[in-house]
Amino acid sequence: MSYLLIVAGFVVLTLGADWLVDGASAIARRLKVSDLLIGLTVVAFGTSLPELVVNIVAAVEDNNEIALTNILGSNAINVFIILGLTALVCPLTSQRSMRRFELPLSVLAGVFALLLGMDFFIGDTPGGIGRTDGLLLLAVFAVFMFQTVRTGIKSGKESKTSDEKGEKPVLLALLLIVAGLVGLVGGGELIVKNAVKIARAWGVSDAVIGVTVVALGTSLPELATSVMAASKKNVDLAIGNVVGSNIFNVFFVLGISAVIRPLEAYPNLLTDAVMAFLGSLLVLLFVQGRRHRVERWQGALLLIVYALYLWMLIRGISQ
Repeated sequence: MSYLLIVAGFVVLTLGADWLVDGASAIARRLKVSDLLIGLTVVAFGTSLPELVVNIVAAVEDNNEIALTNILGSNAINVFIILGLTALVCPLTSQRSMRRFELPLSVLAGVFALLLGMDFFIGDTPGGIGRTDGLLLLAVFAVFMFQTVRTGIKSGKESKTSDEKGEKPVLLALLLIVAGLVGLVGGGELIVKNAVKIARAWGVSDAVIGVTVVALGTSLPELATSVMAASKKNVDLAIGNVVGSNIFNVFFVLGISAVIRPLEAYPNLLTDAVMAFLGSLLVLLFVQGRRHRVERWQGALLLIVYALYLWMLIRGISQ
């Protein structure tokens, strides 16, 4: 039964991603804003809902290790697996505004996580993220939202827009977005819950399940959305979704979590933080090339790096 439910979860996940991409693209054309803006805001927030819910519950229940590993693990997967697979489907060209603002901010999020892993702190929780730190993260997030919306509206007005004849009605587009988000969250939950059941039936430890199935599970919405967007040649939505989700995860989700309850560091934090930082840095370096895009071979390289990291992590746990 669990195997059938996993298959059903993937069907729901795929349909949800398809609806979300179609609805978001239609709204962007109707409002005459860029697909990048929609990807960095509406789609990124929607696909980050699993991380947000998990972290709020973890913070309320005083389980800071889950709150931190959820964000760092998801951010690493977003770049190494999701962007890696998406680039294999279609090379990801970056806009100038993304290279100058959103990608550096994503790297900054990784820097903050790395400083945390090195036991560097700013606020009231030594070796962790206190409420002061959380408020600082939320302030940076507010600046990100302001700049992203301003730039997205400007680039949308300057770009050529397609004839609205034949476009989806606004109400239908909004319904597609809502149905898509529900499908992403519901499909992801079906996959994660039943994959955990199967893994436990095979005698796999909870620690291995946590760094593989659960971490990937909370990133399934981003994965489905970005791959679907890339297959439809909507690279702005594909890359904007991942970069936006990483920024949301650190500055918004982690900020909210720390304000609810200060988060203390855990033993493997430095390694996880290095991966989160390295992923964003590699993407920023990739798009500085002549074509300003993530090529297919670079996507393959991202996947290889993560496979090596996962191998070392599982090997360390087994020992």
